[in-house]
Amino acid sequence: MTTLSFLGAAGTVTGSRHLLTTGSRRILVDCGMFQGLKALRLRNRDPFPFDPASLDAVVLTHAHLDHSGLLPVLVKGGYTGPIYCTEPTERLVRILLADSGHLQEEDARYANKKGFSRHRPAQPLYTEAEARRVGDQLRAVPLGARTEIDGATLTFTMGGHILGAASVHLRTDGGSIVFSGDIGRPDDLLIPAPEPPPAADFVVMESTYGGREHPLLDPESALAMVLKRTVRRGGVLMVPSFAVGRAQLVLYVLWRLFSSGAIPKVPVFLNSPMAIDVTDLYLEFPDYHRLSTEKVAEAFAIAEYTRSVDDSKELNHRGGPMVLIAGAGMLSGGRITHHLAAFAPDHRNTVLLTGYQAAGTRGASLLGGARHLKIHGRSVPIRCEVAKLDGLSAHADQSELLDWMGALPERPRKIWLVHGEPEQADALRHAAERRLGSRVRVAEDGRTVELE
Repeated sequence: MTTLSFLGAAGTVTGSRHLLTTGSRRILVDCGMFQGLKALRLRNRDPFPFDPASLDAVVLTHAHLDHSGLLPVLVKGGYTGPIYCTEPTERLVRILLADSGHLQEEDARYANKKGFSRHRPAQPLYTEAEARRVGDQLRAVPLGARTEIDGATLTFTMGGHILGAASVHLRTDGGSIVFSGDIGRPDDLLIPAPEPPPAADFVVMESTYGGREHPLLDPESALAMVLKRTVRRGGVLMVPSFAVGRAQLVLYVLWRLFSSGAIPKVPVFLNSPMAIDVTDLYLEFPDYHRLSTEKVAEAFAIAEYTRSVDDSKELNHRGGPMVLIAGAGMLSGGRITHHLAAFAPDHRNTVLLTGYQAAGTRGASLLGGARHLKIHGRSVPIRCEVAKLDGLSAHADQSELLDWMGALPERPRKIWLVHGEPEQADALRHAAERRLGSRVRVAEDGRTVELE
């Protein structure tokens, strides 16, 4: 008998984790962190609903922490087997997990120093050293290659979304199943369009924007308008950015605007050691993005790279105009929170949100009109401009998700929707049933289904 258990990213966007059991084999697809609301974040400290040592293999769709961020906990809990992923994902996971562990240690030290944690003492979920141990178990697999993993056959296909992101096709004795991972956009400026999915008996598909259509906006023009307003005020444009994908896309759009003369050249700082390391990977993996080597070198050279903590602090004492790109993208932590605390009280400055903001994050609070944010234990007044740039999303919208689903060579027996808030997943279910007549269901958290 073959079963599939939804152990995360069901009824919510984060915490991707799906357990495929066929006979005595157990394969975990993704092992992500929960992000956003505190009730979700607390789940990161819950014991796994399975014994990590019982797994035969782990497969990653891509490197974002909501898909990979609990791997150190899994390994610490006794998992010793391989972790399969694409070649860029293997490199990215090493970078992201080490940074995640480092930030957690820093946050715990800061909380203990300032005394604002409810836990005495505050403890990181895992350390940087524990995160680095995961690297010993990573196994890079090229796109399109068929790989045997303990009686099952694994194939990765281009998923779009970010560098190295892939959909997962697994064939076992019980049939075949596709896990979409996060599906990218067909016209993304940096990453190639997602490949059509292969035929499969069952499909597990993301639904982040399942009820939305991305606005038909020119992101270059929109970014230019925001930057011009901020420059006229002599202000600082803060851009919270995910280190993988979004930071590089913002740099590329800024380079195009500077090169065309559409906006005045101002100092740009990429204040994220992780984003800097990720940016270098675009030179190593040209087959996974759209840019030539020459364009990569030229576009990403517009920024001054800020690595050290002292240099990061110095930026808070520098006046505008300038652009500060720093993580994290939802203002959930990282260096951008220090910049926000320094610059948000000044009306001349702007914080520009460029991606999805999960419920419970500071980014979502800003979009909701919050005039104060709690940052590092104190209330910070928000007097700066809060702007949103919608045209840079790396997630497919409803039409694009339906197109991906419609490209399946054969109608699957069933499609389960994951990785979406309930209203988004249900909207995609309705649209898919109307358009495709497929047997589409919204996955339920904690439920195990039989693949007959």
